[in-house]
Amino acid sequence: MVETELKRDRVIIRLGTKKWEWTLEPRYWRNTLMWAAILFLLPIPCYFFLPGIINTMISANIYAAIAMPLALMTIGTGRMNFGPQFYIGVGGYTAALLSIAFGWGPLMTLPFALLTAMIAALLFSPLVIMARGLYYVLLTLLLPLVFLEVTFIYTDIFKGDTGLFGIVPLLNTGNAKINFLLIGYLSTALMFAYLWIINKVLKSRYGLIMAAINDDEEVAHSIGVNINKVKIIAFVAASTMVGLIGWFYAHYFSSFAGITYLPLTFMLKILLVLMIGGRAQVFGCVVGGYFIAFLEMLMIRFMGPIQPLLFPIILLILLFILPEGLFGLYRKRRYREYLPTIHVRR
Repeated sequence: MVETELKRDRVIIRLGTKKWEWTLEPRYWRNTLMWAAILFLLPIPCYFFLPGIINTMISANIYAAIAMPLALMTIGTGRMNFGPQFYIGVGGYTAALLSIAFGWGPLMTLPFALLTAMIAALLFSPLVIMARGLYYVLLTLLLPLVFLEVTFIYTDIFKGDTGLFGIVPLLNTGNAKINFLLIGYLSTALMFAYLWIINKVLKSRYGLIMAAINDDEEVAHSIGVNINKVKIIAFVAASTMVGLIGWFYAHYFSSFAGITYLPLTFMLKILLVLMIGGRAQVFGCVVGGYFIAFLEMLMIRFMGPIQPLLFPIILLILLFILPEGLFGLYRKRRYREYLPTIHVRR
């Protein structure tokens, strides 16, 4: 017989001679649970009154879902990758080409998109070992730009700046508003899945190993850490997670064009999500993603043609005003356990 005992700070479950115990401290779960409930409930009133907000929420969730693996990659390798959108292109084009050629749906193209992104990450993983400082930045910056040129050269395959059309949609209920609502929940679930996985990794033994590498590689090596192995695992795992976002984009829009995701302008948004939310703070990526997505929406709506000029200026000002990010303001008032932060190496 299962016995459950509720105490002030813990839950105890007994089954025969076995016992499971969970510590429940409100400071660790209360605010997270509250915001999770808000994000899951908000699409319902938006569905009836402001359906356009759901599209912005989807963008915010995906921005956060790209920034979180980038933060994990940066901590695990000790280097900032300036070209994660390369793997968005790999995953997106794989899903798009397979869907158009064979009529496959999202579930059929998903394993191939993940596999292709993983293989591409393995091929370029030696960069985290061989290249340092500025060289690593330049090499990762060039990868998506070279891929973009390839899409223009081989227009018969990638269709250049027009992109690929006719991809099987992510969901098709016959009602566009219901599609948006369900995809909104799917993007939120994807973002929370990434949040949970990466938060668990950072708090685990492997998170401490990555933190040691990020703080000082020589010290980490001196205590017996296999630096190269950890770097490659962090790089490949994070790149594969980013490649999944390319699959999502391809089936969500039923089209995919490299000119949308591979240029530096898209990378700038992701870096700002990462830095404005809080350096390498996975919860801060959610804050940064929603801030950037809604600011972008307001700028497009009210600023019109001058939006591309004002958007980066406003964000640069915010970076100077809030060096620790928006989430950093919250953490100053409420203590949390140590989590590694990004150290940019010269």
